[in-house]
Formats: sequence, structure tokens, C-alpha cells
Amino acid sequence: MNVKKYMAALVAAVFTLSAQADEGMWLLQLLKQQNSIDMMKKQGLKLEADSLYNPDGVSLKDAVGIFGGGCTGEIISPEGLILTNHHCGYSAIQQHSSVEHDYLTDGFWVMSRAEELPTPGLKFRFVHRIVDITDLVNARVKAGEVTEYEAMTRPFLRKLAQEELEKSDLNGKPGIEPLALPFYAGNKYYLIYYKVYSDVRMVAAPPSSVGKFGGETDNWMWPRHTGDFSMFRIYADKNGEPAEYSTDNVPLKTPQYFHISLKGLAEGDYAMIMGFPGSTERYLTQSEVKQAMTATNQAMIDVRTIYLDVLRQFMQASDKTRIQYANKFAGSSNYWKNSIGMNKAIVDNNVLETKAEQERRFAEFAKGKPEYEGVVEKIDALVEQMTPALHRMNYTAEALARAIEFGCPPAVMDNMKEAIETKNDSLLQASKAQLEEVYESIYNKDYDKEVDRAVAKAILPALAGFLKPEELPAFYQTIAKKYKGDYDSYVDDLFDTSIFASRESLDKFLKKPSVKAIDRDMATAYSRAKLAKLTETAEEYGKHADELAMLHKAYIRGLGEMKLPTPSYPDANFTIRLTYGNVKSYNPKDGVHYKFYTTTDGILEKEDPTNPEFVVPAKLKELIQNKDFGRYAMADGTMPVCFLTTNDITGGNSGSPVIDGEGRLIGTAFDGNWELLSGDINFDDNLQRCIALDIRYMLFILDKLGGCSHLINEMTIVE
Repeated sequence: MNVKKYMAALVAAVFTLSAQADEGMWLLQLLKQQNSIDMMKKQGLKLEADSLYNPDGVSLKDAVGIFGGGCTGEIISPEGLILTNHHCGYSAIQQHSSVEHDYLTDGFWVMSRAEELPTPGLKFRFVHRIVDITDLVNARVKAGEVTEYEAMTRPFLRKLAQEELEKSDLNGKPGIEPLALPFYAGNKYYLIYYKVYSDVRMVAAPPSSVGKFGGETDNWMWPRHTGDFSMFRIYADKNGEPAEYSTDNVPLKTPQYFHISLKGLAEGDYAMIMGFPGSTERYLTQSEVKQAMTATNQAMIDVRTIYLDVLRQFMQASDKTRIQYANKFAGSSNYWKNSIGMNKAIVDNNVLETKAEQERRFAEFAKGKPEYEGVVEKIDALVEQMTPALHRMNYTAEALARAIEFGCPPAVMDNMKEAIETKNDSLLQASKAQLEEVYESIYNKDYDKEVDRAVAKAILPALAGFLKPEELPAFYQTIAKKYKGDYDSYVDDLFDTSIFASRESLDKFLKKPSVKAIDRDMATAYSRAKLAKLTETAEEYGKHADELAMLHKAYIRGLGEMKLPTPSYPDANFTIRLTYGNVKSYNPKDGVHYKFYTTTDGILEKEDPTNPEFVVPAKLKELIQNKDFGRYAMADGTMPVCFLTTNDITGGNSGSPVIDGEGRLIGTAFDGNWELLSGDINFDDNLQRCIALDIRYMLFILDKLGGCSHLINEMTIVE
């Protein structure tokens, strides 16, 4: 079957099997063609397809968008009010925090629009239009303008997206950004036009003792009692168009927003999530899963364990440092623990065996089909060749590119040397300006040189233990010879004597730059060696990238054919998707049953005043003890906090709306469960759960703890 026939069969296929009805991150633009609405209605959906996604009108899709750089947010009022997770808004909360105004600890609640805080750099993206460009891409390949592999790459797709925008009716309109991407490993292509708003202001955030209750301990775990939410607002110009921050801007009048349900949940209730899942790898072979465990996950586990230990010590000793490094710590620890859980879940859930069985069935299917025979074996051979380079690349990147922030850009310094030697004043001035920019980007308000120094002293010897001597950057030879293996002395000299050691050092150099000063600068030498090793390993790993990509394209196309008439969904790539399922409890192991919801009783049960992860604010404790829950309590008077569904989600879905069968908001997704952290690789219908914040707990905290009844009044709430 050729590609075009395969995709036609895929799109036309009907959901005839219900065994895995909850699996799938489905494309909104294919809902009608795949007849998925019929299956969703059988599970409890009351809406028609056009209510979810309507390319010619307004739909629920228009109330969902990308929040920041890696989360989902939803609109919950007609005036641009955004609801997302606390951990999604965390960097903005941290950005606005200081020792004097510690919004991380105390929370942030506005009492009027005038108090809403502009947040430079924060954007909200709506999906404006989706266009199928598969035929266009294939025509370019057929005409010889680009190879089949090049058609999948960012440079070509970026250029194509810009060309299509310039030819469209959207060209020149405010805030429009085009993005072309491959789906199904390049068997399908879509061009997505986003409408981007850049005036987004912080409105509300609970204290971290609510928004991050349970901290690292409870992360990825159930039962959960975390009030993981924050709120922002989109501002636009007087015409409702995207505009940079201005005091003249007004709240965006949104054509679609979610109504909120207080009706409550029951086991088996329909639940639907619309959002932007970041990345899944459901179509990996067994050998690639092993590679991910050893060369990617283990690198993250090993290096971040050291990095986080250093940060933890400094953050516990100083409120200033705690605020500075809060976002860095949270981001690093999240995927550190995820990697630990994923490796464990791959073993516990027999993922390797499941992949082996899939490959056995594929081998049977591929017999007599030249385009598929031997594909898996060829992938395995390439993986064996590429794994050593990936191992080196990930350990080096985790240690030197992600953990240690200090350094001096060699490319800028090379330009400066050239400018000095050729007496090119314009190049010299440009290089000076670039050097200033890099210095300011490192020495920002969230950087502490002494913390970074301690990180370097811990990380550099550790990396030498993870890699062979010949695999290390060249500056390790300097440590061995000049410093006789004394890492601390090397780091101290690096941080104290280089051009980037201080503002004074930089100013002294910029006042009288010289080739000699550049050549002897330790930070430049360190950065040059780091970059050279990262480039070397990336190039070695990338030697077979094109061949591997083409094999994957064939493998995924073949798997899709093998599964027909049941359709396949493409791996997540941070584009809008819909997943549907039900509210459901689960049994993680023999003798253990987890009900589908938690209540505030569990908050008091977990309370530990000696552990900052489990501190309960005095006012919240009083509200719980007095059962002062207002209209947000369940029928029996208890207050729900979180609940479970069978929805298929991953990173990027954080903040996504959890929607009932009538299209009303019942919660926000924020996590997956520990037992199935292998779900990005292999979905398990029995154990995989989405952990969501109950919308009633959000409203309770906003109202009773935050005193923000004015925000609740602008929402549409269904009792």
C-alpha cells in the first residue's frame, strides 16, 4: 500500500474496537473523518463535532491555547481570564517574587484589574487555522526541490510556512505565526497558524504550600492533594488584536470560554481533555527503548541528582537563593523524577516484552512487502551504532550545558579577535555589545555565582566518572596537568580570574580588549572546549539521522496499515490534540485500591510543619477544620481536591481543561501517575491515569483563601 492510500484508509477508518478507547492523542481536524465522535458519544459526550472543532466558526478549540513555552491554558471568562497550572505559571510567579514580595510563599491575589502584573516574555497562543499541506510537501519532494528527509526538517518547513503565510489572507495581520510540522513521522504534514498575544498579566496564584503541596515527594504520585493552579489575563489593543504591553490595552473579549460545572463527578463519568501534549514516543522499537533508558534517562538521573543536591543546600540556607532558584529547581527535578519513574515503569510493566511482541507481529505482516521487510532490523543496527555517541552527548549536555551556567561565548571572542587584528571597529563594537548581552543573560536576578561555583565543583569531577578520559572536553587535560587533578582550584580560577568573573573584570577588558587577554582567558577556553565536544558528539550521533528517520517513516506507516481498520494517532509534537476517557479509580498492585478522588481530609493527614513540602497555611487549615467550603463542597459536605481519569496525556498537557460531556470545565490536568510513567512509550489502559485538579477546589481556594470573589463573578458557573 502506498503512502497516499495508507493515509486515506487511516482517515476513513472507523473506531470499531473499544478495548483501547481511552488511548490516543487525536487530531481535532480528523474527528469527523475518523468518526471518533460516535465512540465519544457512546462514552458520554453530548456535543457534536463542530462544537469541539469548527474550521469555519467558533468552537471549544478557541478557548484553549499554549501558555508560555510548554503548557496549556484555557479561557474561563469572556474577558480573557486564563486558568492553568501553578507549576506552569511558576516561572512568572518567581519572576515577580522577591524577599520583600514573596509571592511563591505568600501567594498572589489581585483585588482589581489595576493590580494585575504585566509579565514580560509571557505569551498565549491560540490555534487560528490548520491547513493540510501533505500534497504540497510531497509535490516539492517529487519535483526534486528537497529530499524526502529534508522535507521533515525545520529549515525546510520553516521556509515553507513563511511562504504559505505570505500567500495567504493572514499575511500582515497582527500576531499571526505559522508553523509547519510533520505528523506520523513525515507521512502527513500540517501548517498551523497561531494567533499570539504578548500582553499577558498575572492575576492570581495560591501560595506554594497549596499550589505545590507535596513537593517532590508527591510529584507523579497518587493520592494527590495539590492545588495546582494559577490565573492570568490576556490584554489586547482596543480592536482585540495582539499588541505589546501598553497601559492602553484592555482585557481580550474572547468569543469562546469555558462554563464551569459544580455538579460533581461520579465513577465512569465522561471526561475529555483538549491541550498540547509535548512529546511521546509510542512507535519506538525495543532497542530504542533500551537506548532511552541507558543513554538518555540515566544521564538525566545521574547528573541532576548531583545538581539538585547542591541547589537544595543553598536554597534551604537563604530565602533570596530559594526564590532565585525556585524555577530552575522545579524544572530540573520534575524530569529527574520522571526519568527515575519511567525506567522503573518500563521494567515493571514489561514494556520491552510488549515492544518485542509488536515487532514479531510486524515481521509477520511485513512478509512479502519489500518496503517493510527488515525495517526493524535496520533500525536496531543503527541504534547500536548511535548509542555510544548519544550516551556521551547527553551526559556532557546535562553537566556542562544545563547544570553549569558560567562561561564565555567563544564565537563572540573570535569575532573580537578578528576585529582587533584587522582593526575593524564596527565588528569590534558589535562584539562588545554581544559580550555585554551574554554577561547580562548569565548575571541576571536569578543567578548566584557562588551557587554556580558549587555546582561546577560537584559536576566536573562527577562527569569525569561517568565518561572515559578521551570522551571529556579538552579542559580536563588542563585540570589534570596544570592543576594536578584539583577540580576545586581549577573552578576557583575559572570563576575568579576570567573576563566574565565580575562586572569589573568585563569592564576592564572592554575598555582595552586584546588578543592576548582573549587567548589566556579561562572562561573562553572552557566554553570553547565544551562546545567542541558537544558539537563532536552531536555530529557523530547525527551521521545516521536521515537514514533512521526514513526507516521510522516506513515503520510507522506499516504499523498503521497493520492495525487497520482501527486508526492510529501520531506521536505528540506540542500541537493541539483531544483525548477522551472516563473518571476512574485503579488498582496499582495486589491488595491496593485507589478511589478516583481525594478530599481536604488528606491535606490534614499529610500535614507536617517540620517539612516545607507538607506545611498547611493556617487559614486553609481553619477553613478545612470548620468545613467552611461554601457552595463548592460535595453533597456529603466534604471538599474534593483532585481526581483521576483515563485520559491519555503527557508533558505539555499541564494546565489542560478537563471537560465533561456537555463541554463544561470540571478540572485542570496536571500530572500522570507513577506506576505508568512509561506511558509516553507504551499506553496501558488498565493502569494509566491522568491526575487533575477538581475545579471546585480551585474555586474554593480562590474564593475562601484568596478572597477573589470578583474573579468568580466574571465566570459562568453551572450549579
